[in-house]
Amino acid sequence: MSYPKNIYQKIDMVLKSIKIALLALVTILVYLLFAILIPSGMFKTIEPHFEGSVTSVELPISGPEDITIDQKTGLAFISVDDRRANRNSPGSIEGAILIMNLTDSLPVLRNVTPATLTDFHPHGISLWKDQVGRTFLFAVNHSQNNTAHFVERFEWKNDSLVHLESITDKELMTSPNDVTAIGERSFYVTNDHGYSEEGLGRTFEEYLQRKISYVNYFDGSSFKKVAGKIAYANGINHSEDYSTIFVASPTEGKVMIYDRDPITGSLTLNEEVDVNTGVDNIELDEAGSLWIGCHPQLLKFVAHAADPANFSPSQVIKLTPDSSGHYQVEEVFLNDGTSYSGSTVAAVYKNKFLIGSVFEKTMLVCAPDKK
Repeated sequence: MSYPKNIYQKIDMVLKSIKIALLALVTILVYLLFAILIPSGMFKTIEPHFEGSVTSVELPISGPEDITIDQKTGLAFISVDDRRANRNSPGSIEGAILIMNLTDSLPVLRNVTPATLTDFHPHGISLWKDQVGRTFLFAVNHSQNNTAHFVERFEWKNDSLVHLESITDKELMTSPNDVTAIGERSFYVTNDHGYSEEGLGRTFEEYLQRKISYVNYFDGSSFKKVAGKIAYANGINHSEDYSTIFVASPTEGKVMIYDRDPITGSLTLNEEVDVNTGVDNIELDEAGSLWIGCHPQLLKFVAHAADPANFSPSQVIKLTPDSSGHYQVEEVFLNDGTSYSGSTVAAVYKNKFLIGSVFEKTMLVCAPDKK
């Protein structure tokens, strides 16, 4: 029995279509594996370790996302906001700035948020001190149910936090994350997304690691974009002499090192340090080393953000400059998330460091063993 020639042509076309579809599927799976799953740390082996003692400190409000310490006084400033509660019931719990004096034999937490400041939901924070010792605190604030964003400026005066002003730019500061102050009214602030609104565009930006986030500079009078082409610009800090700016890119697993122009504030990329982990906030010790709270498995952190029953490993790395000016990477702390999930910051003071998190209601005080 013979069949019309066009039947064989149709079968051949179907087979070709199947081959193309299978090739497309394999291409997508390979992309997911090598461009998303492997860089996110999905297959990374987590072997918990820390040589020292760890003490857990209960907080009055969850979410110690950022911590910075005045190295001269030992005063730790802690940015807290209960993100899960406010996600379920917007504005139900106010965020706060807490302090803890690490020089006290029994440090006590105190809420120093000015009573006049409402709708306060702090994120990244930074300290700046002038030549006569006046101390200023800068804090990223996501207010009005996360629809308006400010950098709040405070002065630490007479053992109190005094609110001075709210600074914003609706065009450039659409998704601020962290801030580093370099003057009494000047600072750099990361804008962690190119897309300002939740949606498909922002999702693709995150998972495809699109380099469309950036860093803004406020010179005391106006904002300008000074560094771009960054995938999720997150933590930011500066060297002691303000000549260098450090920016964390968690989705790229890199710390970007920029040379800073002291006159214009412009930034020039000098080096990218590949650390192979989801870097978050950056703090410096007195020797100039960078201490960074990290998410070694980013997709597990995403799952943890959605449900506290899902644990996300916590990690602290230290970047130490060598004689050539490059940075050596050391993993100081690592756990599997069961005891502490979603670490974001490691702030150092003398022989100890504090670890904070996006969602935990505790803060860790870690004292490494003496070598």
